[in-house]
Amino acid sequence: MGFVVTTGGLTLAIVADLGDGEKLWLKASTTTRAQWEAAGCARFTYTSTQAGKPVARGMNYYSAPDEAMDSPQAMAPWARLALDAALAARAPAKAPRKAPKAAPRKTAPVSRNNTGRG
Repeated sequence: MGFVVTTGGLTLAIVADLGDGEKLWLKASTTTRAQWEAAGCARFTYTSTQAGKPVARGMNYYSAPDEAMDSPQAMAPWARLALDAALAARAPAKAPRKAPKAAPRKTAPVSRNNTGRG
């Protein structure tokens, strides 16, 4: 059993027991993953069964640093990273911008009977 921490429709964290007691797992992204790993945080990984075999699945959540669990001031930067990751996950991907097509050139009609006299 677990819990989800949300705000404004954004999922910021999960509280779940993966076998070693309940932990707080904060949302990460590909751009913040290195920060979580540098702090020694574990990646949220669970085992599912596909084709009769267990398969480890990782999610973009990392355990909160132990020292952050003791202090709101120490937790604040990690919570902000989780919020930023949730906002980035919600933002629609922008399509690459295409150069506008050139408008067809307009040319003046050519008169075949033009003698040059007016």
